[in-house]
Amino acid sequence: MFNLQANNTTIKTEILAGFTTFLTMAYIIVVNPIILSDAGVPFEHVFIATIIASVIGTLWMALFANYPIAVAPGMGLNAYFAYSVVGANDQIGYEIAFGAVFVSGIIFIILSLTPFREKLIEAIPANLKHGITAGIGLFIAFIGLRMSGLIVAHPENLVALGDLQSPPVVLTLVGLGITIVLMALNINSALFLGMITTGIIAFFTGQLRFDDGITSAPPSPEWFIFGSPLQAFVDVVQYGLYAVVFSFLIVTIFDTTGTMIGVAEQAGLIKNNKMPRVRQALLSDAVAKTVGSIFGTSPTSAYVESTAGVAAGGRTGLTTVTVSILFVLAIFFSPAVNAVSGLPAITSPVLIIVGSLMIGVVADINWKEFDEAFPAFLIILSMPLTSSIATGIAFGFISYPLIKLVKGKGKEVHPLVYIFGVLFLFQLVFLPH
Repeated sequence: MFNLQANNTTIKTEILAGFTTFLTMAYIIVVNPIILSDAGVPFEHVFIATIIASVIGTLWMALFANYPIAVAPGMGLNAYFAYSVVGANDQIGYEIAFGAVFVSGIIFIILSLTPFREKLIEAIPANLKHGITAGIGLFIAFIGLRMSGLIVAHPENLVALGDLQSPPVVLTLVGLGITIVLMALNINSALFLGMITTGIIAFFTGQLRFDDGITSAPPSPEWFIFGSPLQAFVDVVQYGLYAVVFSFLIVTIFDTTGTMIGVAEQAGLIKNNKMPRVRQALLSDAVAKTVGSIFGTSPTSAYVESTAGVAAGGRTGLTTVTVSILFVLAIFFSPAVNAVSGLPAITSPVLIIVGSLMIGVVADINWKEFDEAFPAFLIILSMPLTSSIATGIAFGFISYPLIKLVKGKGKEVHPLVYIFGVLFLFQLVFLPH
C-alpha cells in the first residue's frame, strides 16, 4: 500500500520517523488551545478539535497521497484568528469566526478538486521552489534556537545570544551535541535517538516532570459551534467577513503549498518540477481545515516539522499513519504530552539540524542571474524574519515578475505568478496578517 521498497525505506524507519515528526509538533496540542482560549473558546473544546483536525488531515495525507507530511492547526493562523478576527472586533464572537473558517474551507476544497492548485505548484519557478525549501530550513532552525533559549529577544538588535548557563540552554546544547555525534556516525534514527536521550537526561536532572500524571480522561467534542453550514455563509455576508475569508484562504493555500514543496523536495519526491499525487495531498489540508472548523479550531496547514521525520528517513504515508495514531493516543495521555512538549530542549536540536539539511538546496539556485536569484534570496531572508512561510512566498511572488518585466523577460513568467503577485501585494498592504 505504501510502496516501501520503491521508496527505499522500511517499516521500522517509517515508524521511527513518525515518532520524530510527532514529538517535534506535539506542542500544538497544548499551544493551540491556549491561544484560542484568548478568544473565549473553551480549552477542552480546542484540545479535542485540534486532535480531530490533525488526525483527519494527516490520515488523508497518508492514505490518499502517501506522503510523510503531517497536517495540524497552523501557528500564526491561530493567532490571527484569536487576536485579529475575534479580539479586534466586539461584534465577532468565536462562533462566527469559526463559520468564516468553514466557508474558506469549503472554497479551499473546491479549489483543490480542480487543477488550480496543481497548476499553481507547476507555475512556481524552480529557483523560487529552492528558495522556499531553504527559507523553511532557516525558519525551523530559528524556531529551534528561539524556543530553546539559545536566541532571545533584544531591544536594539531584535535578537541576541541567550544565557548559556541556564539549564534549558545547557540541556539543548547537550542534546544538540549528542544528536550531531549520532548523525556524524551515520547511525540509523539518529534524530529520534537524540530526542530520547535528551528526554532521559531531562528527567534525571529534574527538568522533565510529570506532575499532573501520565493519563487523563478525554473531553467530549462539540459539533457545529457556528450553528450550521448555512448559518456560516449567512454570517459571512451579514458581518462582511469577506476579507477574513480571503485572508484565511490565501494564507492557508500558500502555507500548505510552500511547506509541501519544501518537505517533498527534501524527501526527493518532486520529479521534473512536478509533485505526484499532488491533488490528494492538497485535499488533505482542505478537508482538515473544514472539519476542524466544525469542531472548533483555527485553519490547518501542512506542518513544517514534517521535515524532521523526512530527515529521520520517512518517505511514505506510513510515517503519517504513525503520527495519526500518536495524535489519537495523545487524547488519553495529554498530561505526558504536555510535559514533553513544554520542554523545547528535547525537540529544538532536531529542528536546528534539519534546518541545516534543508539549506543545502541553495546550491541549486541560479545565483548568476539576478532576476532568478534575488526573489529566491528574499524568500530565504523573510521567512525566518517574519516567522511566516506565506509572507516569504509573497515577497518572492511580488518581486519575481517585477524584475522579469524590468529585464524584458515578462513572457517567461506564468500568468498565475502575476495574478498571485497582485493578490499578495493587496493582502500585505490592505489586510491584517
